[in-house]
Amino acid sequence: MELKRRNRVNAEFSMASMTDIIFLLLIFFMITSSAISQSAIEVKLPTADTSNPSTQDPSVVTIKEDGRYFVNDKEIPKEQLEEYLVNTLKGEEKPSFTIRADENTKHKDVVFVMGIAENHQFNLAIATTQEK
Repeated sequence: MELKRRNRVNAEFSMASMTDIIFLLLIFFMITSSAISQSAIEVKLPTADTSNPSTQDPSVVTIKEDGRYFVNDKEIPKEQLEEYLVNTLKGEEKPSFTIRADENTKHKDVVFVMGIAENHQFNLAIATTQEK
């Protein structure tokens, strides 16, 4: 009497578990990178109706309601802001920065930073929050 084994060795490799691990790592890095990119300086951003989020620039100029300027969370006096921005963005292929101004910031403070960008041909973005 011939007995057959029910369990045969399967020579196929399943990618299902590897795919699960890759997706979990991707989700983890997406969540942690968005948490890290937030600035430590608290300002109320104005709202805008925008449907497509843009990429975030590496340099951020934050303008507080009282007229203080910060570049990448470091406070810079108004008189030294232009020189500091030029030195910070020197050597970049497409120099650009984002303005994060409080919704109650004076218009002249924002225009001052926009003038620096215009004088040096820097690309500029203005951060807002999305309307609900």
